Amino acid sequence: MKYISEFRDPALAQSLATAIAREADPARSYAFMEFCGGHTHAIFRYGVQDLVPSNVRFVHGPGCPVCVLPMRRLDDALELAERHGVILATYGDMMRVPGSGRRSMLTARSAGADIRMVYSPLDALALARDNPDRQVVFMGIGFETTTPATGMAILTARAQGLSNFSVFCNHVLTPPAMAHVLAAPGVALDGFLGPSHVSTVIGAGAYRPLVAHYGRPMVIAGFEPLDVLQSVLMLIRQVNEGRQEVENQYSRVVTEAGNTRAQAVIEEVFALRDTFEWRGLGSVPDSARAIRPELADFDAEARFTISEKQSREVKSCECPAILRGVKQPKDCKLFGKACTPETPMGACMVSSEGSCAAYYTYRRAETMAEMEAAE
Repeated sequence: MKYISEFRDPALAQSLATAIAREADPARSYAFMEFCGGHTHAIFRYGVQDLVPSNVRFVHGPGCPVCVLPMRRLDDALELAERHGVILATYGDMMRVPGSGRRSMLTARSAGADIRMVYSPLDALALARDNPDRQVVFMGIGFETTTPATGMAILTARAQGLSNFSVFCNHVLTPPAMAHVLAAPGVALDGFLGPSHVSTVIGAGAYRPLVAHYGRPMVIAGFEPLDVLQSVLMLIRQVNEGRQEVENQYSRVVTEAGNTRAQAVIEEVFALRDTFEWRGLGSVPDSARAIRPELADFDAEARFTISEKQSREVKSCECPAILRGVKQPKDCKLFGKACTPETPMGACMVSSEGSCAAYYTYRRAETMAEMEAAE
């Protein structure tokens, strides 16, 4: 298919791989973090890591919104459904993520909670219209990519007078998470593969202060294998030349300013939280959105009382360390044994963008062999 097949052309891929091998300095190593889980899956699906030299390493980042949601927020969502009796509408990836005691939305639904999978906030609005005697809570989750759609749902609910609709807001921001990763000890990075979809909303310019402050190059990369290979080549050239810039490989979609209409919706509906807890990263300042006080009628956290609780990660699950880039799925003794997509112990194995899911889908045998050799 045009515009797809041309970004998967084997001959062009080999040409880019040859250029990378030629320009990568054999006397040094390169560690590039692909922030977005979509890039992680593209790298494994198309065997990109096999096309680059061994001294060019991909570090998997925290760019999976389902994965970085802390267990406490999942437990809070379950409480909304079970204690308050709302119709809880959520995206499919969230349904199987284990919360405290390995309880998930699926297990809660089997026990009687009214939890429904939706494909967009519009589906949740339809549930509110179709069930005027029930409170409907949409679990808003995601980076800047999905935040505008949640904002439009809130504005539509206000315009249509849907007093039985609210949002449990868990939308997070990309640049603060990147800054947190760079400021934390234990991860040595030479550059970032910048996210694709997020960048269509916030624009390339949103990363320039981050790159200037931390002195790490970034190339905004598309999701296709040739996109990733070209972006790696661009990063290697920046590192070799001592440059620290934001470059936009995905220029066919991403602009400097981004989607200003989407940004306007975000600013109208949401404010910044002072801090927000991320799985694996801990509390990150100014890294998440909250619904503005003037729209509190559509804020589930303002409408319903949610109890204080202590949530704990599954023992031995390395998902938090994997999200920080300090470990890989092969470093988790649960991988492929107690933890599989059918019986997930952590969010990294559940989500379609999770690192463990990528390893399991595309590199399971190789990963299991490496784990056995290390024992």
